[in-house]
Amino acid sequence: MEKVKANDFMIVTAFRSGPVSYGLRINRSDRNKFFKREWKTVKLRLSGHPESIEVNIKDSFWGRCSELINKEIKRWLLELLNKGLVTWTRGMPPKFSMNTISEGYFSVIPPEK
Repeated sequence: MEKVKANDFMIVTAFRSGPVSYGLRINRSDRNKFFKREWKTVKLRLSGHPESIEVNIKDSFWGRCSELINKEIKRWLLELLNKGLVTWTRGMPPKFSMNTISEGYFSVIPPEK
């Protein structure tokens, strides 16, 4: 596995499944580079959010569903949408920069408009 350093980053995509599940989709190559199978959770610092959040990593993350899903991510995404800071049209979800702070800890930053 390649050594990940602070400030390494990946591009992630917003994800939603119906009205309830919202999260961030990680592509498989980034998942394999930045995440470890033994992790049960990761910490995220969402841009503009006052505190870091802890997100559970589901078993399905290592299969076909490499999404981080959490109610705080949902609130954050909806807030960004309501403020017009991101747009989400059908088939074109917003993308974000997810930067390594330390092992298992990432910051998530919306694109600049």
